Amino acid sequence: MFESAELGHRIDDATYAKQVKKLRPELLEAQYRLLAEGSFPVLVLVNGVDGAGKGETVNLLNEWLDPRHIRSTAFGPPTEEEWSRPPMWRFWRALPAKGKIGVLFGNWYTDPINGRVTHKLPSSELPAAIERVRRLERLLTDDGVLIVKLWFHLSKKGMKKRLEELAHNELTSWRVTKADWKNFDRFDAFAKVSERVLRETSTGDAPWVVIDGSDPNYRAVTAAKTLLHAIDGRLAEARAKSTAERRSAKRARTGTADPSTEAAPVFETVDTSLILRHLKFEERLSKEKYETKVVKAQGMVAKLSRNSKIKKHSVVIVFEGMDAAGKGGAIRRVTQALDARQYDVIPIAAPTDEERAHPYLWRFWKSVPRHGRFTIFDRSWYGRVLVERVEGFASQAAWTRGYAEINDFEEQLTEGGAVVVKLWLAITKDEQLRRFQEREDTKFKQYKITPDDWRNRKKWDDYIVAGGDMIDRTSTSFAPWHVIEANDKHLARVRVLEAIHDRMKAAFDGRR
Repeated sequence: MFESAELGHRIDDATYAKQVKKLRPELLEAQYRLLAEGSFPVLVLVNGVDGAGKGETVNLLNEWLDPRHIRSTAFGPPTEEEWSRPPMWRFWRALPAKGKIGVLFGNWYTDPINGRVTHKLPSSELPAAIERVRRLERLLTDDGVLIVKLWFHLSKKGMKKRLEELAHNELTSWRVTKADWKNFDRFDAFAKVSERVLRETSTGDAPWVVIDGSDPNYRAVTAAKTLLHAIDGRLAEARAKSTAERRSAKRARTGTADPSTEAAPVFETVDTSLILRHLKFEERLSKEKYETKVVKAQGMVAKLSRNSKIKKHSVVIVFEGMDAAGKGGAIRRVTQALDARQYDVIPIAAPTDEERAHPYLWRFWKSVPRHGRFTIFDRSWYGRVLVERVEGFASQAAWTRGYAEINDFEEQLTEGGAVVVKLWLAITKDEQLRRFQEREDTKFKQYKITPDDWRNRKKWDDYIVAGGDMIDRTSTSFAPWHVIEANDKHLARVRVLEAIHDRMKAAFDGRR
């Protein structure tokens, strides 16, 4: 991939000035159209050889564009806060919103490449690191993010010349460090690893563009044209899609069939709803036994929460289940076992405008706890395959791929040291009706019942089907589901605490 970038591309100053005069307003106009439509974000990944002009080129693009709507973020070694979270956490926080442009230096390509060159990353682990990057970028592009990947390259001779020029100029000598010269000594290994990584991560949706960094004029024009063509191309696609959707809507109103549409294939499926339909709700726990058991279970969780091993772990607890299943009461019993300074409870409602402007999982990544802390989600990222599926808020393509995206997200959490505890509180339809009526008849509970609860109840069977599919497709070895019969609140609360204790103990003991 690098051979074409070492051909000594040049643009003379007169030609450069002529091209910039045309290119600069076109790029700015594209940025404003991107902002006006607000249908997708643009993520520019900047990587390459030291001294190849990465910083200078991005500074120039910032000068040509409206700086209010472009944000550049440079990542160095992880901070203490970043070390105690999954590796991708710091990058997720920097993702641009729809209509905006984000530029990431030192992004998720830096650690795999540098780690392999310095032998901190064993060769056997590089394929897994590459696959994680591919999965992340596939998740982003599936969510509509336009990814522009720019690799600024120099030959070994060109890199040496560039570093010497910077080092010998008193105005720029500060930019050349010992680390730069050490990287030069490793150039051959760096080029070999980089070429492999680029080759295996250059996909149709997120291809790499390798730019000869030896000539400032050439690299600036090439980078600007690449960004311009990518934005223009995606805007054109968005307009074509909008037109097709309007035509489809018109055909639906008039009853006219679309001759280009083929019947969807029919697949034989397994009835996963049986997971939730065939539960046993007969078991009960007396109030007297409950008062003893709940205190004991809370003590077990409290003890582990104060264990020294918690410093290497975080705990992510997910509560899902039918309305009125007792999630709030169970959460209160969990928090009673924890130090108030140690946890956060995150109630999940409809996404805000800011959250809708980012990839779906972005708002959950923001709340991932650092080591030593707990985050309790009252509802969670499973809304994509539950409420959004049932209510039609997400397309079938979006919620279908959501299973794999969620599994990948939770795997990253566990690889980063998180203990993921997923709890589905199940009740019968009759018990839900009894609790709804009790809430309406009890003044201090009336705030718990809303028109949405009654409306959702009408789709009980749809939610049972969606819940069964969810449990079947996202119960993994690293983040299994715990289905808890919750007709008896006392028994459910004890079992919730026991499940949390067992998952934490397994992690602390070195088991999944």
